[in-house]
Amino acid sequence: MVDQDYELFIKKIKQKTGIDLSLYKEAQMKRRLTSLYEKRGFSSFSDFYNGLSKENELYYELLDRMTINVSEFYRNYKRWQVLEEKILPGLLEKNGQLKIWSAACSTGEEPYTISMILSKFVSLSKVKILATDIDENVLARARLGIYPERSLNEVPIDMKRKYFTQEGMNYKVSDQIKSTVQFKKQNLLADQFDSRFDLIVCRNVLIYFTEEAKETLYNKFSGALNDQGIFFVGSTEQIFNSDRFKLTSVDTFFYQKK
Repeated sequence: MVDQDYELFIKKIKQKTGIDLSLYKEAQMKRRLTSLYEKRGFSSFSDFYNGLSKENELYYELLDRMTINVSEFYRNYKRWQVLEEKILPGLLEKNGQLKIWSAACSTGEEPYTISMILSKFVSLSKVKILATDIDENVLARARLGIYPERSLNEVPIDMKRKYFTQEGMNYKVSDQIKSTVQFKKQNLLADQFDSRFDLIVCRNVLIYFTEEAKETLYNKFSGALNDQGIFFVGSTEQIFNSDRFKLTSVDTFFYQKK
C-alpha cells in the first residue's frame, strides 16, 4: 500500500532541496524521519513539512537526519594508514600535484584529513582538494572548521598540535589546512562529475543507496578517474565484481581504474 503522506513529502523535499529521498532505502529513511517528526510534536509528514517550512532550525535538523552526517577525522584509522603508506606514494611518483575529490564530504573532516596526510609528502601550497556535499548546512559548518573534541579522537598527536587550535570545548582547523579545500554543493546522482581525478574518496555514503543507484554511481566515479586513479570507499562498502566498473582492488576498500 502506497503511503501518500510520505510520497507527497518526498516530492516536496525534492523540490525544496534537490534531495530525492526515493533513492534511499525507504523503510530505513521513513523510520528515521518519523522518529524526528514525532519527537518534535508532529503527527504526519504533511504537518512536519509545514513546520519545517517555517522554522530554519527544524529544517537544518531534517537535513542532518536525512543526509546521515556521521563524521570524524581519520575515521577507521587503519584505512588512512594504507592511504598514507601505500596509495599516496604510488600516486605522487607519477604526479607531484594530485587532483583529489572528497565526495559527500559532510562537515569537512574527511578532506581536511586528506590534506593533513598529504602535508607529510608535499608543501600545502601544492594541495588542492575538491570537497562536495548535497547539504548546504554541513558545507557551511565545514568551511567554519570548528569541531567538538570527539571528532578528533583518532587524530595523531603531532597533527593535532600542528593543525588545530583549542577554542573552549572545541577545536579549530588551521587556516593553512582550510585553504587547501574548496567546498561545493553537489548532488551525486543528479549532477555531472568533473574528470581526471587521481584520487576520489567517497566513504560511508553508498551503503544508504539502493543497488540501482549504487550501480549508477560506481560507473560515474569510475568515469571521473584518471587511468590508474584510486577510488577509496568506506569500511562496509566493498565493491563486488568491480571489473564491471573498470576497477580493480589494490587493497581492502581501495580500487584502481584500469
